[in-house]
Amino acid sequence: MFSSHENLAGRTAVITGGSGVLCSEMARQLAAQGVKVAVLNRTAEKGQDVANDIRAKGGEAIAVAADVLDRASLEGAKKQILDAYGRIDILINGAGGNHPDAITDIEIHDKEAAGKTFFDLQEDGFSRVFASNFTGSFLASQVFGKELLKQDAPVILNISSMSAYSPMTKVPAYSAAKSAINNFTMWMAVHFAEQNLRVNAIAPGFFLTAQNKDLLTNADGSLTPRSGKIMNSTPMKRFGKPEDLVGTMLWLLDENYSGFVTGITVPVDGGFLAYSGV
Repeated sequence: MFSSHENLAGRTAVITGGSGVLCSEMARQLAAQGVKVAVLNRTAEKGQDVANDIRAKGGEAIAVAADVLDRASLEGAKKQILDAYGRIDILINGAGGNHPDAITDIEIHDKEAAGKTFFDLQEDGFSRVFASNFTGSFLASQVFGKELLKQDAPVILNISSMSAYSPMTKVPAYSAAKSAINNFTMWMAVHFAEQNLRVNAIAPGFFLTAQNKDLLTNADGSLTPRSGKIMNSTPMKRFGKPEDLVGTMLWLLDENYSGFVTGITVPVDGGFLAYSGV
């Protein structure tokens, strides 16, 4: 159990992509702090298990259907959340991920290599991945931001990536979108600073999730060569665990601990970003 943050009790948090491996852990830990949690996914069913788990442990949570690329859908979700809880204090922009249509099969271009190359990527796939990671965060911030500004200590927390700093091979759309998240985090932090809306981001290192499992592990559970490269570049020599993000999340959301912190992206990466390889 993490240190108690009584200051957060009674607030309402909206978490897009809330059923994912990382964001579902954030939702559970916020609920343990007395935060009322709205778990948003394209279909409410995806978040229902998370909401049920929270309620079974005595917390408050609802699962809400919302497509972060559809403003009308987000507006409908906002109404549902306000009807249930009456306020919105925290927005965590966790929706995103990747898609095979925006991933190359080879790491470095070789015209003799088999598989999908950069030149085989389709515009639709690239645009869809970029939009789900960046545009969805922009739209959610617009829709829920108006409610955030009504509160005394509102916070937006974006989810970035190691690929924002140094783009990973194979995933150009995802890397570009996460780099944009870092920049957008700073832009919003400046734009809303005088209204006391703080905007920060977390950049997770390498965590095993449903979306990257096939890239990082073989069918028998052993690590792929790509995972070997990650381990060689991660001084702590392990993948992150979802709970590794929670302390940083709580610090950034609680103004008693980070009230003068805005516009930053915090790496939680086992030393990956600090390591030069030498």
